[in-house]
Amino acid sequence: MTMDPLLLTGDVDDATARLLRTAATFDAADLAAPSLLPGWSRGHVLAHLCRNADGFVNLLTSARTGESIPMYASAAARTADIEAGATRTPEEQLDDLRRSADRFAEAVAAMPVPAWGAAVETRHGSRPAALLVWGRLRELEIHHVDLAAGYRLTDWSPDFGHRLLHEVTSGFADRSDVPAMVLRFDGSSHELVLGDRAQAPVVAGSAAELAAWLTGRDPGTTLTVTPDGHLPRPPEWI
Repeated sequence: MTMDPLLLTGDVDDATARLLRTAATFDAADLAAPSLLPGWSRGHVLAHLCRNADGFVNLLTSARTGESIPMYASAAARTADIEAGATRTPEEQLDDLRRSADRFAEAVAAMPVPAWGAAVETRHGSRPAALLVWGRLRELEIHHVDLAAGYRLTDWSPDFGHRLLHEVTSGFADRSDVPAMVLRFDGSSHELVLGDRAQAPVVAGSAAELAAWLTGRDPGTTLTVTPDGHLPRPPEWI
Protein backbone atom coordinates (compact mmCIF):
# COMPACT_ATOMS: atom_id res chain seq x y z
CA MET A 1 0.00 0.00 0.00
CA THR A 2 2.66 2.45 -1.03
CA MET A 3 2.11 6.19 -1.16
CA ASP A 4 5.53 6.73 -2.76
CA PRO A 5 4.90 9.51 -5.31
CA LEU A 6 7.21 8.00 -7.91
CA LEU A 7 5.45 4.64 -7.71
CA LEU A 8 1.98 6.18 -7.93
CA THR A 9 2.51 8.30 -11.04
CA GLY A 10 1.49 5.42 -13.30
CA ASP A 11 -1.74 5.01 -11.32
CA VAL A 12 -2.45 8.73 -11.74
CA ASP A 13 -1.83 8.46 -15.49
CA ASP A 14 -4.23 5.51 -15.74
CA ALA A 15 -6.90 7.22 -13.64
CA THR A 16 -6.57 10.37 -15.75
CA ALA A 17 -6.99 8.39 -18.96
CA ARG A 18 -10.14 6.73 -17.60
CA LEU A 19 -11.58 10.10 -16.57
CA LEU A 20 -10.83 11.62 -19.97
CA ARG A 21 -12.59 8.74 -21.72
CA THR A 22 -15.68 9.33 -19.60
CA ALA A 23 -15.59 13.11 -20.07
CA ALA A 24 -15.25 12.70 -23.83
CA THR A 25 -18.71 11.07 -23.93
CA PHE A 26 -20.49 14.07 -22.36
CA ASP A 27 -22.60 16.50 -24.33
CA ALA A 28 -23.97 19.77 -22.90
CA ALA A 29 -26.98 18.07 -21.33
CA ASP A 30 -24.77 15.45 -19.68
CA LEU A 31 -22.58 18.15 -18.15
CA ALA A 32 -25.61 20.01 -16.79
CA ALA A 33 -27.02 16.85 -15.19
CA PRO A 34 -26.62 16.37 -11.43
CA SER A 35 -23.59 14.59 -10.05
CA LEU A 36 -23.66 12.55 -6.85
CA LEU A 37 -22.48 15.63 -4.94
CA PRO A 38 -25.37 17.77 -3.65
CA GLY A 39 -25.66 21.03 -5.55
CA TRP A 40 -23.01 20.15 -8.11
CA SER A 41 -23.55 19.22 -11.73
CA ARG A 42 -21.11 17.03 -13.62
CA GLY A 43 -19.69 20.27 -14.98
CA HIS A 44 -18.92 21.38 -11.42
CA VAL A 45 -17.08 18.12 -10.72
CA LEU A 46 -14.96 18.41 -13.85
CA ALA A 47 -14.19 22.08 -13.21
CA HIS A 48 -13.12 21.16 -9.68
CA LEU A 49 -10.80 18.45 -10.97
CA CYS A 50 -9.18 20.92 -13.37
CA ARG A 51 -8.54 23.50 -10.68
CA ASN A 52 -7.50 20.80 -8.23
CA ALA A 53 -4.74 19.78 -10.64
CA ASP A 54 -3.56 23.38 -10.82
CA GLY A 55 -3.73 23.65 -7.03
CA PHE A 56 -1.45 20.66 -6.71
CA VAL A 57 0.89 22.24 -9.27
CA ASN A 58 1.08 25.27 -6.97
CA LEU A 59 2.02 23.05 -4.03
CA LEU A 60 4.59 21.09 -6.02
CA THR A 61 6.13 24.35 -7.19
CA SER A 62 6.23 25.55 -3.60
CA ALA A 63 8.03 22.37 -2.52
CA ARG A 64 10.49 22.59 -5.41
CA THR A 65 11.34 26.27 -5.10
CA GLY A 66 10.89 26.93 -1.39
CA GLU A 67 8.45 29.75 -2.10
CA SER A 68 5.28 29.98 -0.05
CA ILE A 69 2.58 29.31 -2.66
CA PRO A 70 -0.95 28.43 -1.51
CA MET A 71 -2.96 25.71 -3.19
CA TYR A 72 -5.68 28.25 -4.03
CA ALA A 73 -5.62 32.02 -3.81
CA SER A 74 -8.51 31.79 -1.33
CA ALA A 75 -11.53 29.65 -0.55
CA ALA A 76 -13.71 32.21 -2.32
CA ALA A 77 -11.51 32.12 -5.42
CA ARG A 78 -11.67 28.32 -5.48
CA THR A 79 -15.47 28.39 -5.35
CA ALA A 80 -15.68 31.12 -7.99
CA ASP A 81 -13.40 29.21 -10.38
CA ILE A 82 -15.50 26.05 -10.04
CA GLU A 83 -18.73 27.95 -10.64
CA ALA A 84 -17.26 29.73 -13.66
CA GLY A 85 -16.01 26.48 -15.14
CA ALA A 86 -19.14 24.43 -14.53
CA THR A 87 -21.10 25.76 -17.50
CA ARG A 88 -18.42 25.50 -20.18
CA THR A 89 -18.94 23.61 -23.41
CA PRO A 90 -17.96 19.94 -23.57
CA GLU A 91 -15.00 20.85 -25.76
CA GLU A 92 -13.77 23.44 -23.26
CA GLN A 93 -14.17 21.07 -20.35
CA LEU A 94 -12.25 18.30 -22.07
CA ASP A 95 -9.46 20.61 -23.18
CA ASP A 96 -9.05 22.00 -19.67
CA LEU A 97 -9.01 18.52 -18.19
CA ARG A 98 -6.24 17.45 -20.56
CA ARG A 99 -4.15 20.59 -20.17
CA SER A 100 -4.42 20.75 -16.37
CA ALA A 101 -3.54 17.04 -16.11
CA ASP A 102 -0.51 17.65 -18.31
CA ARG A 103 0.58 20.55 -16.10
CA PHE A 104 0.35 18.32 -13.05
CA ALA A 105 2.39 15.57 -14.73
CA GLU A 106 5.05 18.10 -15.74
CA ALA A 107 5.23 19.49 -12.20
CA VAL A 108 5.70 15.98 -10.79
CA ALA A 109 8.43 15.23 -13.31
CA ALA A 110 10.24 18.44 -12.36
CA MET A 111 10.49 17.52 -8.67
CA PRO A 112 14.03 16.77 -7.45
CA VAL A 113 14.09 13.92 -4.93
CA PRO A 114 14.88 16.12 -1.87
CA ALA A 115 11.87 18.35 -2.59
CA TRP A 116 9.43 15.51 -1.83
CA GLY A 117 10.31 15.92 1.83
CA ALA A 118 9.21 19.56 1.96
CA ALA A 119 6.08 20.57 3.86
CA VAL A 120 3.34 22.35 1.91
CA GLU A 121 0.13 24.06 3.05
CA THR A 122 -2.95 22.27 1.74
CA ARG A 123 -6.55 23.27 2.41
CA HIS A 124 -6.48 20.95 5.42
CA GLY A 125 -3.15 21.93 6.90
CA SER A 126 0.51 21.17 6.43
CA ARG A 127 1.38 17.97 4.56
CA PRO A 128 4.55 16.44 3.12
CA ALA A 129 4.86 17.06 -0.61
CA ALA A 130 5.37 13.30 -0.99
CA LEU A 131 1.62 12.83 -0.38
CA LEU A 132 0.50 15.09 -3.23
CA VAL A 133 0.54 12.42 -5.94
CA TRP A 134 -1.62 10.19 -3.76
CA GLY A 135 -3.87 13.19 -3.15
CA ARG A 136 -4.37 13.68 -6.87
CA LEU A 137 -5.10 9.99 -7.39
CA ARG A 138 -7.67 10.11 -4.60
CA GLU A 139 -9.39 13.11 -6.20
CA LEU A 140 -9.50 11.47 -9.62
CA GLU A 141 -10.88 8.15 -8.42
CA ILE A 142 -13.47 9.46 -5.98
CA HIS A 143 -14.77 12.24 -8.22
CA HIS A 144 -14.94 9.91 -11.22
CA VAL A 145 -17.49 7.96 -9.18
CA ASP A 146 -19.23 11.25 -8.31
CA LEU A 147 -19.87 11.87 -12.01
CA ALA A 148 -22.53 9.11 -11.93
CA ALA A 149 -21.55 8.07 -15.43
CA GLY A 150 -20.87 4.36 -15.12
CA TYR A 151 -17.65 4.41 -13.10
CA ARG A 152 -18.31 2.79 -9.73
CA LEU A 153 -16.46 1.96 -6.56
CA THR A 154 -16.21 -1.62 -7.82
CA ASP A 155 -13.93 -0.24 -10.54
CA TRP A 156 -11.40 0.93 -7.96
CA SER A 157 -8.29 -1.22 -7.76
CA PRO A 158 -7.84 -3.24 -4.53
CA ASP A 159 -4.73 -1.20 -3.72
CA PHE A 160 -6.64 2.06 -4.05
CA GLY A 161 -9.46 0.79 -1.84
CA HIS A 162 -6.99 -0.24 0.86
CA ARG A 163 -5.09 3.05 0.73
CA LEU A 164 -8.28 5.09 0.93
CA LEU A 165 -9.73 3.02 3.78
CA HIS A 166 -6.56 3.37 5.84
CA GLU A 167 -6.38 7.12 5.18
CA VAL A 168 -10.00 7.72 6.16
CA THR A 169 -9.82 5.65 9.33
CA SER A 170 -6.56 7.37 10.32
CA GLY A 171 -8.31 10.72 9.91
CA PHE A 172 -11.27 9.52 11.98
CA ALA A 173 -9.16 8.05 14.79
CA ASP A 174 -8.90 11.20 16.91
CA ARG A 175 -12.37 12.58 16.24
CA SER A 176 -14.97 12.54 19.01
CA ASP A 177 -17.90 12.40 16.58
CA VAL A 178 -16.98 8.98 15.14
CA PRO A 179 -19.03 6.05 16.48
CA ALA A 180 -17.19 3.00 17.75
CA MET A 181 -16.84 0.28 15.12
CA VAL A 182 -14.59 -2.53 13.98
CA LEU A 183 -14.03 -2.52 10.24
CA ARG A 184 -13.33 -6.00 8.87
CA PHE A 185 -12.44 -6.07 5.20
CA ASP A 186 -11.99 -8.44 2.29
CA GLY A 187 -13.40 -11.48 4.05
CA SER A 188 -10.36 -11.91 6.26
CA SER A 189 -9.19 -11.20 9.77
CA HIS A 190 -7.84 -7.78 8.77
CA GLU A 191 -9.45 -5.20 11.02
CA LEU A 192 -9.33 -1.49 11.77
CA VAL A 193 -10.77 -0.37 15.10
CA LEU A 194 -12.36 2.99 15.81
CA GLY A 195 -13.30 3.81 19.40
CA ASP A 196 -13.92 1.30 22.19
CA ARG A 197 -13.75 -2.18 20.71
CA ALA A 198 -15.77 -3.67 23.57
CA GLN A 199 -18.86 -1.68 22.55
CA ALA A 200 -18.27 -1.70 18.81
CA PRO A 201 -20.23 -3.55 16.14
CA VAL A 202 -18.25 -5.27 13.39
CA VAL A 203 -18.89 -3.79 9.95
CA ALA A 204 -17.64 -6.04 7.16
CA GLY A 205 -17.17 -5.71 3.41
CA SER A 206 -14.48 -5.07 0.86
CA ALA A 207 -11.98 -2.31 1.52
CA ALA A 208 -13.48 -0.29 -1.34
CA GLU A 209 -17.05 -0.72 -0.02
CA LEU A 210 -16.02 0.36 3.46
CA ALA A 211 -14.04 3.33 2.15
CA ALA A 212 -16.90 4.45 -0.10
CA TRP A 213 -19.36 4.23 2.79
CA LEU A 214 -17.10 6.17 5.18
CA THR A 215 -16.56 8.92 2.59
CA GLY A 216 -20.29 9.25 1.89
CA ARG A 217 -20.07 7.78 -1.61
CA ASP A 218 -22.16 4.69 -0.89
CA PRO A 219 -25.04 3.94 1.51
CA GLY A 220 -23.35 0.74 2.65
CA THR A 221 -26.16 -1.59 1.62
CA THR A 222 -23.65 -4.34 0.73
CA LEU A 223 -21.98 -4.19 4.15
CA THR A 224 -22.84 -6.55 7.01
CA VAL A 225 -23.15 -5.65 10.68
CA THR A 226 -22.49 -8.01 13.59
CA PRO A 227 -24.41 -8.26 15.81
CA ASP A 228 -27.38 -7.68 13.54
CA GLY A 229 -28.51 -4.09 13.55
CA HIS A 230 -28.24 -0.77 11.82
CA LEU A 231 -25.00 0.52 10.38
CA PRO A 232 -23.28 3.12 12.55
CA ARG A 233 -23.58 6.63 11.14
CA PRO A 234 -20.12 7.94 10.26
CA PRO A 235 -19.60 11.71 10.36
CA GLU A 236 -18.90 13.81 7.30
CA TRP A 237 -15.50 13.01 5.88
CA ILE A 238 -13.29 16.09 5.71
